[in-house]
Amino acid sequence: MATKPPAENMARSTKQRTAILELLEHDDAFRSAQDLHAILREAGSKIGLTTVYRTLQAFAEADIVDVMRLPGGDHLYRLCSAEEHHHHLVCRSCGRTVEVAGPTVERWANKVAADHGFTEVGHTLELHGLCAECSQSFKAQ
Repeated sequence: MATKPPAENMARSTKQRTAILELLEHDDAFRSAQDLHAILREAGSKIGLTTVYRTLQAFAEADIVDVMRLPGGDHLYRLCSAEEHHHHLVCRSCGRTVEVAGPTVERWANKVAADHGFTEVGHTLELHGLCAECSQSFKAQ
């Protein structure tokens, strides 16, 4: 997975940031800050949960991680593998996530923003459904 190292995107690289980045590099799933913290602690790290949250926020601001906002307000994080803005298809059964480009969505978002006098607009789009494997599994039942 191609990533931008933190040193190129943030003011400083620390042991904690490196540990979180290395963990994310070996896991394609979206994970909560609490999950990442627990995994790091189980591996012997003394990292604090607040440090994990702050690091993930810095990674999000530097476009190093994707952030998925759950309906209850929680956030999940995953190393961003795309260099450009993208969207996600998320399986609501197994959690599999696919990154997709959405030029039609981009044009629509820019038009709606311009129509209402907004500039420098950002957005996220996550489509939730069943992946092909889970869909087949449900049909077989």
